[in-house]
Amino acid sequence: MGFTWHFCAVVLALALVALVNGEDPYRFFEWNVTYGDIYPLGIKQRGILINGQFPGPEIYSVTNDNLIINVHNSLPEPFLITWNGVQQRRNSYQDGVYGTTCPIPPGKNFTYTLQVKDQIGSFYYFPSLAFHKAAGGFGAIKILSRPRIPVPFPEPAADYSLLIGDWYNLDHKRLQAILDNGHRLPNPQGLLINGRGGNDTWFTVEQGKTYRLRISNVGMQNTLNFRIQGHQMKLVEVEGTHTVQTTYDSLDVHVGQSYSVLITADQAPQDYYIVTSTRFTSKVLTSTAVLHYSNSRRQVSGPIPGGPTIQTGWSLSQARTIRTNLTASGPRPNPQGSYHYGLVNVSRTIRLSSSAAQVNGKQRYGVNGVSFIPADTPLKLADYFKIDGVFKVGSIQDNPTGQKSLYLDTAVMGADFRTFVEIVFENPENIVQSWHLDGYYFWVVGMDGGKWTPDSRKEYNLVDAVSRHTTQVYPKSWTAVYVALDNVGMWNVRSQFWTRQYLGQQFYLRVYSPVGSVRDEYPIPKNALLCGRAAGRTRR
Repeated sequence: MGFTWHFCAVVLALALVALVNGEDPYRFFEWNVTYGDIYPLGIKQRGILINGQFPGPEIYSVTNDNLIINVHNSLPEPFLITWNGVQQRRNSYQDGVYGTTCPIPPGKNFTYTLQVKDQIGSFYYFPSLAFHKAAGGFGAIKILSRPRIPVPFPEPAADYSLLIGDWYNLDHKRLQAILDNGHRLPNPQGLLINGRGGNDTWFTVEQGKTYRLRISNVGMQNTLNFRIQGHQMKLVEVEGTHTVQTTYDSLDVHVGQSYSVLITADQAPQDYYIVTSTRFTSKVLTSTAVLHYSNSRRQVSGPIPGGPTIQTGWSLSQARTIRTNLTASGPRPNPQGSYHYGLVNVSRTIRLSSSAAQVNGKQRYGVNGVSFIPADTPLKLADYFKIDGVFKVGSIQDNPTGQKSLYLDTAVMGADFRTFVEIVFENPENIVQSWHLDGYYFWVVGMDGGKWTPDSRKEYNLVDAVSRHTTQVYPKSWTAVYVALDNVGMWNVRSQFWTRQYLGQQFYLRVYSPVGSVRDEYPIPKNALLCGRAAGRTRR
């Protein structure tokens, strides 16, 4: 009770300060994380619920809002939530991954303080610790434009979030034990749409009206194709970037990615299949939901519309059509094309090559020859308190080693604040990879099959490449991105293929400014949890 009163007092005080000082608005969320019974594939499982919900509550916000999210951990083990695509400007302490943030102990709470500074778009949150992601705990994040900022399409009749993803019917603890014992996981058993499979989710539309669908692949590993029976989709936004408005019959959504499309209810008044199915898998998994016309005269019927299956070239061609709308406003009134990324001099090229190998008789994954292992203290806290021996900057190289073997280390790459770098993700393997960078967007300037060489730059899109936080890398292929390192902090670079992330295919990018000014980075939060070798130290 005492804590509840304290939290309410903080809420009131912040609201009054915002009102008096004209600050950006505050939104407050009180979450309780528990285990509970769920039946996503028709059988009983132990799931992670937030306020009793699976998926968790949707976060609705507007550009520059301050989000105060008080998370009570009622699980019997530590817990963390990360915010996929929320940039945490100058504030990697709030990122919610173990490299930056201490886990919330069982029976305790932590209040995240996030600002969605200069952001719009479609994102999601999920549990980042252990293998909790396989048990739920995920939910949608919507960041709307401020009222005075023009949006390049009319306001839709409604705005729906669709969280799609592959799913295991095995308990997440059992999955984690399989990995800890050095083995590979079986393939997921099914697909979910908003936590359910098999026509259990309905979206109601009215004849003649247009709707926005925000589609996020929150799954564990698989690329999913998304389509709607009898309807075309107009792409309008990708992870915070308004896009050229291209129309598609179906859309590949790689794991960790988010898209916004517009659909118009312009077909005969009946119900239609919403379909998602796996790509690049020997066995195609499929799940459906229902697009329900309010004046429907017939239920869904006929065969489920088929989609592409193993065609990599089809997916690559589609990816190249996704481009930035240069004349549209983003989170600010100036056009998205105002920043001419193609004219900025690149100061550094980083080539990242993924690999898989056995280490000490156990399956591991890595990048540039290093398989990441967590330290005993979050890296950001060790950096702040100058604790020696937790990590070493430069423990991962800028280029592939050329070795097939892996070694274990707490991999941290250093980078200077306000530099402009080129990152080339190289995939010598036979699967589709998906790579994510916390704290940033990057411009996806090129992707192609074969090996990357400096001559590959001749094919780069230096005008209207899409800006996003997660990109795919096709088998035996490469993807190149440009990124302006304008956000000081310790940022996770990871595979979104969650087994690979768990078994070491990640590292941290330490973007450093020697100035130590609050203009570059916020101080450590006063409520920061301290653990490992940071326990007992003075915050500020």
